[in-house]
Amino acid sequence: MKISKTIYLFFIPGLILYSIFFLYPTFSAVFYSFTNWDGISANFNFVGFENYTKAVTGDSVFVKSVGNNLEFMLFVVIFQTIIALIFAIFLVKNTKVNYMLRALFFFPTILSSVSVAFIWTFVYDPSLGILNQILSLIGLDFLALNWLGNGDIAIYALAFTQVWFHAGQMLIIFVAGLHAIPFDLYEAAKIEGATKWQTFKKITWPLLAPSATIVIAYTTIQSFQAFDLVFAMTGGGPNNTTEILSTYIYEVAFRGYDFGYASAISVIFMCVIALITYLQFKVLRSNRVSY
Repeated sequence: MKISKTIYLFFIPGLILYSIFFLYPTFSAVFYSFTNWDGISANFNFVGFENYTKAVTGDSVFVKSVGNNLEFMLFVVIFQTIIALIFAIFLVKNTKVNYMLRALFFFPTILSSVSVAFIWTFVYDPSLGILNQILSLIGLDFLALNWLGNGDIAIYALAFTQVWFHAGQMLIIFVAGLHAIPFDLYEAAKIEGATKWQTFKKITWPLLAPSATIVIAYTTIQSFQAFDLVFAMTGGGPNNTTEILSTYIYEVAFRGYDFGYASAISVIFMCVIALITYLQFKVLRSNRVSY
């Protein structure tokens, strides 16, 4: 069947939008990363790889923000994936109660990041926060802390908020993946006398690999893009202990007026996300089975 060439005209609107909002900003960032542009003046100089060298070898805050981001990412990916998977297994059956619970767990996802930040800033408040009050009521006063003011635990408090924020979204993806697994396999495993753990290990998890790939990759990208949550809750403090790459880019660009250096960090940021996501896909695909 011969396809009319006019069909390619339908790609043009999407291509134009993609070029304006993705390709142009991306190439602009790469271009400005080799300059000392301050974001205001029309004049700038090319500095070669000076910005990249500074980021890697001469900027302790950048190195710290990378470490914070990796800590944040690992915590969120591990706990969000595990929590979402456990809840998905318990809520996989299509009953009225499960429908209601899925909707309840999904609800935080539809809130704005700033709203979630304000809610959890109040929860973590050392004086009025509900978390410390509950700990006091049950006799665990020694666990009551300044959750966002303590540099040793602040990044984990933020990561837990991120998990609460998006676990329900990942739960829905896992539920869809579980529904795609043929029920006959579970019946066969039951007849063979397989335990629940053996069934999960040999059937559920391998056949859930496509959903797990999506969840882990998407969670990773979300954890690197948690700018609004971190900025609204801590602003990168105290003492840069919750500074992540996206908030540091903002600091450098809009407070330090060094858009050339900020662009270089953005390019590194993009490469880090791409590399981590690629490795995750490669590892998870290597464990995928067909049926």
